[in-house]
Parts: sequence; structure tokens; C-alpha cells
Amino acid sequence: MKRLGLTLVAAVCLTATTFAAGNQPTTAKWDGNINVSKLSKYLNLSSDQHEEVANICEYFSTQMERVSSSKKDHEELLHNAVYGNLKLMKKALTDKQYADYAKVLNITLQNKGIEVK
Repeated sequence: MKRLGLTLVAAVCLTATTFAAGNQPTTAKWDGNINVSKLSKYLNLSSDQHEEVANICEYFSTQMERVSSSKKDHEELLHNAVYGNLKLMKKALTDKQYADYAKVLNITLQNKGIEVK
């Protein structure tokens, strides 16, 4: 009976740590794939906006690759990359487009396990 109880406790602890580990932010590397065409279609961008957003996305990908490869100042570089991207997008998009873009960026970063403080 004692073994059964210990086995049950061990199984519960193992399960809890497995689920808890899945919720922790990771240091995932940014793969740099931003599909500007789909983003443009989702945000309903004009041709001028499309070109500007493509340039901003390319710059953001470069910054995120730099963050992924850095060992020092990781949090600061990540913060600067994300908020710099949002600042540039705010200038290029309308208020509704920007709100939709901010949602997409937030979900993308969460899915990649990237937490910005």
C-alpha cells in the first residue's frame, strides 16, 4: 500500500512538472520567416503600405536574428527589437491596422515562446 501511494505521488509530480515546463518561456531562435503577403492581405494594406511594411519586417527579422545570436544583453535587445518594430508599424499603419498587427505580433511571439518584458 505504501508503494502504491509513493508511486501515485511520483506520477502526479512528474505530470505537474511536465505541464509546468511547457508554460515556461524558451530561448527559441527566431527563424525570420514573416510572410508579408499574408500579413498584407490580413491588414488590407495599400501598395505603398505593403512596401513599407515589407521593409520594416525585413529590418525586424534582422534585429531578431541578432537577439537570437547574442549572449549578452538578450532582454534589452529583444525589448528594443519588438518595441522598435511596433513604433515603425504605428507610423506606417492606420489605427485599426496597427491594432490588428499588434495582436498578430503578440500571438506570434507567444507561440514562439518569446516573452518581452
